[in-house]
Amino acid sequence: MPSFLIKTLGCKLNQLESEAIIDAYFSEGFNLYSQGGESPSLIIINTCTVTSKADQKARRVIRKALRDYPCARVLVTGCYAELNKDDILKLENDGKGRLDVVGKNKIINKNGNDLFQFNPKQFSVHTRSFLKIQDGCDKQCTYCRIRLARGRSVSLEANEVLSRLRVLEETHAEVVLTGVNISQYKCSGIFYHEPHEQELLVPARTEDFDLAKLLDYLLSGTEKIAIRLSSLAPESIDEKLCKVLAHPRIRAHFHLSVQSLNDKILEKMGRVYTCETVKKAVDLLRSVKKDPFLACDIITGFPGETDADFKETFNICKKLDFAWIHVFPFSKREGTPAFAFGDTVSESEVTRRVELFTELAKQGRSKYVKSWLGKEVDVLVENIKNSTTEDTEYTEEENGRKIGKDFCCGTSDNYLKVLVKCEGEAPAAGTVVKCRLMEEGNHADFDVMGTVK
Repeated sequence: MPSFLIKTLGCKLNQLESEAIIDAYFSEGFNLYSQGGESPSLIIINTCTVTSKADQKARRVIRKALRDYPCARVLVTGCYAELNKDDILKLENDGKGRLDVVGKNKIINKNGNDLFQFNPKQFSVHTRSFLKIQDGCDKQCTYCRIRLARGRSVSLEANEVLSRLRVLEETHAEVVLTGVNISQYKCSGIFYHEPHEQELLVPARTEDFDLAKLLDYLLSGTEKIAIRLSSLAPESIDEKLCKVLAHPRIRAHFHLSVQSLNDKILEKMGRVYTCETVKKAVDLLRSVKKDPFLACDIITGFPGETDADFKETFNICKKLDFAWIHVFPFSKREGTPAFAFGDTVSESEVTRRVELFTELAKQGRSKYVKSWLGKEVDVLVENIKNSTTEDTEYTEEENGRKIGKDFCCGTSDNYLKVLVKCEGEAPAAGTVVKCRLMEEGNHADFDVMGTVK
């Protein structure tokens, strides 16, 4: 049977959509390419365009695919492909016509135009499942190109979200609810709390759903599956939402799309909140969960960001004590208002600021891990590491310990990468185990080591 290879760049939403693409090609009789096997006949590259470096990486991956697999057809999809089709097609200069750019909807269904058809029946790459509840964005952030590729915000109807979640609950312990901006989740329509109600002609209810109401609806309609949320907008964190986030099946891990903590820069970015909004959001989230893992995004070197502006953002981030900070140097994106902004920050200064934030992020993660040593957490086992297999990622000396077949790795409920020592046979991938965290890891391969009986 023909085989295919898929390369995924970018966010969790892209990861989900790649899983759906894999599932669709399986249904057409394709096999997923494995290293050492016969060369793939098809290569799919799912791209990102969040920064100029993301564009560069996409082009590099495309060129490498064309070079390494001279007999394969290469299909490029994703956000970069949506906006730069002509530039991508120029990358093939041998005239063989093997390269093509395909819209995401058409790559799994040539007649499809439904943004929510990305609903894989099985997950081939990830142990955790993903469920897309929203796409697009209605914000007008001056630096963002993703909204140009994805369009206006649209949401999957709540009843359909619940239906899909119930299917996932049969085979998965955890789901990640994802979208471009899930804080903009909003739908209004006819809903049934139980599938059989429609068949019995039970009177329908017309309801309006936001993210808080959707989560409450999903929790009441399921029994055991844990829910993890992708990035949240700071202005969406209020007491109504936090009341639902306190539920035991909502993971204690929250990522805030912050970008800056200087009000002048936030306004120039087109963000709709202030520094004070972020502080209140952090306080609220910490009030509903026991020491949750709080992360944020920061863009540094935005046009007009003075050293004083940078220091304000940096010092407030330090005070808010984030467990992780994803720092991005400002990147000019064609088609956005910020592309034409003057008063740019020098490249060397941007690099310096990125390095400072990177070190702060590492310190924050280490501090958070140390605060959890000696405590028990739930860990979703994701990959079994065995010294007898070809995968030797964890068979080297790490922190003075020899790692072998009695270990497995996974992600804790509070989003730590855990290397688990097992007494006896390691549990299967997808299993949730109680683990006591014992020793800080090297953070490159895992955050913390733990034990489970």
